[in-house]
Amino acid sequence: MEQKVLTISLMDAPYESENSTTAFRIIDAALKKGYGVNVFAYEGAVMLAKESQKPHPNWVRGTSVADESHVLTKDWVSELLRVAEKSGSSLNWVNCGLCEDERGTDKSVPGVKRGGPADFVVQINQSDTTLIIPTKRNS
Repeated sequence: MEQKVLTISLMDAPYESENSTTAFRIIDAALKKGYGVNVFAYEGAVMLAKESQKPHPNWVRGTSVADESHVLTKDWVSELLRVAEKSGSSLNWVNCGLCEDERGTDKSVPGVKRGGPADFVVQINQSDTTLIIPTKRNS
């Protein structure tokens, strides 16, 4: 049986909404069920895999980095790449290079590729279905 492929486009920057967490859960579930997954990170979502993310203490509450045990989105992305490899599925994560340039991020975790909108078209054409998770703009 041929592997089914799901493509997801993400737009939200880390910690801006629940969209990223929901997408990570969908990706994890799909990989564990044997689906191939394509991700196209666009706009602020290119920061999800930014390698230089660091945990921080919470000075307001007086807690340390260890106390906070703050989950970093780059670690989630790395773990999803490991889940794909372990499960025999595939995760093709592409960050929009134009969006990376605009935000000054030039290094993502290993396994994340730099691309452009044309890569998203290729991903869509490879897919059985595509899910676009947009950013909600408040006016």
